[in-house]
Amino acid sequence: MAVRAVTLGPGVVLGGGGPLVLLAGPCVIESAEHCRRMAAALRGMAAEAGLPFVFKASYDKANRTSAGGFRGPGAAEGLGILAGLRRELGCPVLTDIHAPEEAVRAAEAVDILQIPAFLCRQTDLLAAAGRTGRAVNIKKGQFCAPWDMAGAAGKVAATGNEDICLTERGTTFGYNNLVVDMRSLPWMRQLGRPVIFDATHSVQRPSAQGGSSGGDRDLAPVLARAAVAAGVDGLFMEVHDNPDAAPCDGPNMIPLAELPALLRTVAALDRVAGETVN
Repeated sequence: MAVRAVTLGPGVVLGGGGPLVLLAGPCVIESAEHCRRMAAALRGMAAEAGLPFVFKASYDKANRTSAGGFRGPGAAEGLGILAGLRRELGCPVLTDIHAPEEAVRAAEAVDILQIPAFLCRQTDLLAAAGRTGRAVNIKKGQFCAPWDMAGAAGKVAATGNEDICLTERGTTFGYNNLVVDMRSLPWMRQLGRPVIFDATHSVQRPSAQGGSSGGDRDLAPVLARAAVAAGVDGLFMEVHDNPDAAPCDGPNMIPLAELPALLRTVAALDRVAGETVN
C-alpha cells in the first residue's frame, strides 16, 4: 500500500518517498532559554545532515512514575514558549496532549499534536486532536500490536483529518523493560500511514529506578540505525545537552554532542533504504 505523505509544517513533509525527518528535542520544557538553545542547535545539526527538522518538547508530562516527578511548566507558560520558538526559528513544533480539552489550545501554538502511547486508544482524545486540523502523531501503545493502530488512526480519520502518522516506541517485555520488534515498522507502514521510530523511549526502562524510569541510552543509536535501514519515514529522539542532569528521562536521552555523528549515519542509511522501500 502506498504511504500517504503528511505535511508536518512549513517545508516539512513526512512519507510519500521524501527524506527522513528528524523529530528531536528535550523530554520536557525546562525553561524558555534552554528550549531556545536546544532548538537552535538541533536545527543546525539537522540541516548539516540534510534532514528536515521538527522540534519537540512537552509542556506537561502527565504520565510520571511518582507524584513528585517533574512535569514541566504547564499549558499557559509552556505553550507560550513553544509558540515563540515556532515564530522565531521557523521550524515545525510538536507537543503531547493528554486530555480532549487540551487539543484546541495546543493546536494554536504548535504544528503537530502527539498522542502518548498509553492514551492511543482514547477515542475522545483522538477525535479532539483530529478536529483541530493539525497533523496528529499517534504513538503505538506498549501493549498494542502494529495492526491495532488501524483503529487508532481511524478515529482521527473519522473527523476528516488524514494527516496522521504512527510511531513505534517499543513493546512491554516483562517488568520494567521494553523490546522492539522491527517487523512492526513495515507492518504499520502497510496501513498507509507514514511511520516514525522513537529511538529513545524504546530503550527506556519504565519505572525501573523506583521513583522514575531508567534507560539504556547507549542502545538508542543502535536501534535508530536499524529502524532507518528498515525504511521508516521519521526518527524521533529525545536529546539533551546534559542528560544526567535532566529532570526526567535522562537515562534514555541522547547527549547533544553525540548527535551529529549519528545524524550523518542515519542520513546515509536513509538514502540507501529509500531506493528499495519507497
